[in-house]
Amino acid sequence: MREPQRGVSLMGLIFGLFLLVVVALFAMKLIPSYLEYSAAKGAIEAIAQEKPGATPVEVRTAFEMRSAVDNISSIKPADLEIVRDGGQTVIEFAYRKEVPLFTNVGLYIDYTASTRQ
Repeated sequence: MREPQRGVSLMGLIFGLFLLVVVALFAMKLIPSYLEYSAAKGAIEAIAQEKPGATPVEVRTAFEMRSAVDNISSIKPADLEIVRDGGQTVIEFAYRKEVPLFTNVGLYIDYTASTRQ
């Protein structure tokens, strides 16, 4: 008794590779944007912990130094919203990042972060 052949057809292989390429395209375009957001969020959290009673000028200066090291270009120190809540300094930012995918197709991502507890 012969066993039926098993495996992937040529069309199945091409379709699978196409899906893999599309997922890889999205990942290669979106991951740098998310890493920059993560670095900016980490920077404001570190500044809020290190300098709990800092003035807005001190916070912006500290963020400018951290953004130079962490290569944060989407947010400038002037874009930070800094308020006092009780005895704590609350730092917030929000921005929209446009990620071009191909030709006339792009993706908008809204990022928001705050040190508010």
